[in-house]
Amino acid sequence: MDFKKEEMIRIQQTMRWFGPNDAIALKDIRQCGVTGIVTALHGIPVGEIWPIEAIKARQEIIRNAGMEWTVIESLPVHEDIKKANGQYLQFIENYKISLKNVAECGIKVVTYNFMPILDWVRTDHAFENPDGSKALLYNQVAFNYFDLFLLKRPNVENDYSDEDKQIALAYGNTLSQAEKELLFKNVLLGLPGSKVNFTVEQILALLDNYKDIDNETLRKNLIYFLSEVAAIAEELGIKLAIHPDDPPFSVMGLPRIVSTESDLKMIFDAVPLNANGLCYCTGSLGAHPNNDLEKIIDDYGDRIHFLHIRNVIRDNEAIFRESEHLYGDNPIENIMEKLIVLIQKRKVSLPMRPDHGFLHSIEEGKEQYPGYSLVGRLKGLAELRGLEMGILHKLK
Repeated sequence: MDFKKEEMIRIQQTMRWFGPNDAIALKDIRQCGVTGIVTALHGIPVGEIWPIEAIKARQEIIRNAGMEWTVIESLPVHEDIKKANGQYLQFIENYKISLKNVAECGIKVVTYNFMPILDWVRTDHAFENPDGSKALLYNQVAFNYFDLFLLKRPNVENDYSDEDKQIALAYGNTLSQAEKELLFKNVLLGLPGSKVNFTVEQILALLDNYKDIDNETLRKNLIYFLSEVAAIAEELGIKLAIHPDDPPFSVMGLPRIVSTESDLKMIFDAVPLNANGLCYCTGSLGAHPNNDLEKIIDDYGDRIHFLHIRNVIRDNEAIFRESEHLYGDNPIENIMEKLIVLIQKRKVSLPMRPDHGFLHSIEEGKEQYPGYSLVGRLKGLAELRGLEMGILHKLK
């Protein structure tokens, strides 16, 4: 690829911040060398309109720290919209107004997800690496034990084979009471930006609301939502970036519709507007062994509006864990080169954040959200920054 030096466009480096209640300060994030902040108005209840005054107030805080609010993550979608019942029509109208207010404030990328109830799930928030750092891990057998014998959701036995039940029970028999309680807490963490876990009563009630909703129904509801909001976003110059399912397969019997390449094709074909785009998360997409991450860039590069770069190691069919950003099962070097070439072709600096990171011993015991330690993310960012510079030099 022949690019002139003066034409090379860099990835925009950003980092997630959970707002004023985040124990990690903006000044610390700025010292990581990023120019953009990825955040949201977590204090506004899901479904309510984001007022212009609140958006501008948050922008002012970030600007005073020397950065810009580059990406909204997330402008959450109310559960009524996902279920297409209750006040879903009103909540869609509220979403449109929020998008208009966001555009009024000059923010151009809005990330969201369509995962029912839970935003993401891990069974272990502190898997110990050989060097003593801690990583996030998902163990399907551990989750099965949680689902079958801790949560005990109605009719759960119908979702598992006898062999799966026996394996899960055998796994559970190896756990102490404290380990069982920690597993339960890990799975039901709640939403990013929240420190409150779901209770058994809450999660069972929420699950009951989805008992008649399968993949086809949830996909239909997503496409209806997008048919309403994507055109507005297009007019406003806003890029909507849907986050893939994490993990990319069903949990607790819930439907999953943003897990595979075929899922993406159905979403983009149904609403063929550029504003209907993707948050390209190499960790979530890469946790599914059948996804070809390089092909996704080839096929949907024009729909990629935000980058989450991290890596995973799939120990076996039942276990995946988050790895170092450059070393895992995903070919990050090839992915990064394709993204850099895509950026030059599109002539746009895509925002990227180093997604998650190890918890290093220097930060253990400090208050922080799982996966969002500052040192771990800075290590990932530094490695990705170096990788980008090497590829840019190669392409010149």
